[in-house]
Amino acid sequence: MRTRRPDVQSRRPPRPASGERLGTRIAFTVIVLFVLAQVGWWLIFQTQLLDRAAAEREAAWQRDVATVTALVASDPGVLEGLLERYPHLRPSGPLPDGSIAVEVDPAVAARLAARDASARRMIAFEGPFFAVVILAMLALIAGSLRAERELKRRQQNFLSAVTHEFNTPIGTLRLLVQTLRLRRTSPERTIDYLRRMETELDRLERTSDHVLAAARLEQADTPPVLEAADLNVVVQGLIGRAREGLEARGARLTVHYGHEPLPVSLDPDAFALVLNNLLDNAVKYGTGDVKPVTVTLRGDGDLVRLHVDDEGPGVPTEERERVFERFYRAGDELTRVSVGVGIGLHLVKTVTEAMNGWVQVEPGPGGRGSRFTVVLPRRVTADDAAPALGGPGAVASA
Repeated sequence: MRTRRPDVQSRRPPRPASGERLGTRIAFTVIVLFVLAQVGWWLIFQTQLLDRAAAEREAAWQRDVATVTALVASDPGVLEGLLERYPHLRPSGPLPDGSIAVEVDPAVAARLAARDASARRMIAFEGPFFAVVILAMLALIAGSLRAERELKRRQQNFLSAVTHEFNTPIGTLRLLVQTLRLRRTSPERTIDYLRRMETELDRLERTSDHVLAAARLEQADTPPVLEAADLNVVVQGLIGRAREGLEARGARLTVHYGHEPLPVSLDPDAFALVLNNLLDNAVKYGTGDVKPVTVTLRGDGDLVRLHVDDEGPGVPTEERERVFERFYRAGDELTRVSVGVGIGLHLVKTVTEAMNGWVQVEPGPGGRGSRFTVVLPRRVTADDAAPALGGPGAVASA
């Protein structure tokens, strides 16, 4: 008899090399430092350029003052022509020797000083502005790289999980078939083997359904066709079909139907995917041999709410949004013990939003476990929906 293959999940999925991440960080650090140094150098250079231009202008004006004063001293009649030639100068009064002195016009000096101040303000604004723009673009690029690396990590986890989810039941089925073929077993043992084979086939079917549903959602170009229905009736039918399989996995299922009709618009097949995923998730993360799962339906004004409560470990606050992301699974494939491929809750969110609703997760009643809530808009009238199920407050339990 061939031995069972080693569990694929025991092998760590490939991860981006830490050296690659370190090299990226070093490259971005060097770029940031270079940008800051370049902007700082530009600010200093432009400021020094303005200072040098102002000093050279002041020196040129003083030379002009000396030149005009000397020319006027030798010939006072040239003053008017010289002032037209040097508009930045003006007479300042007679000197002790009787000649006329000139000086730099304060109005001209003030106007040029204001222009220099405006240029300094512009430089002081433009340098940091360009630095902020460049750093913001670098931050966007870094964020994109991080997101791409995280998606790559999730995809690697997904591939590892999918491989495990297919190989493990296949290996189990092979072992059971070989046992039945090569050994004589009692009728009770044969029934037990067949039951285990059916469980593994169900696991294969769930995994393939999830993968195919994700592929269909990625390729879907049109929204789902919504039909009028009473959520009480829809859930009753789905629970009836799923109850036996859930209870075989240890679930103790309790359903509280609404006190009144709950008319909604939904795609029956898509909603089946939503509810079956939530129920599967509740059983998967339940603890102990008996795993209580409670489904509650109720109206809430213009909304209809469906709660699925479990008594598992719950979802940490920081992960309540991320659990609905594609391929996201807490931890990694080396240490994870729960089955799944990381797309079930993503399908729940995507399908619910396609039906104009939304889904959320919070602690369960009394702070125990998790409560996943699907919210759908109530139809305007109940006339389009099927009759209410079982009267006010009907309860179905295992």
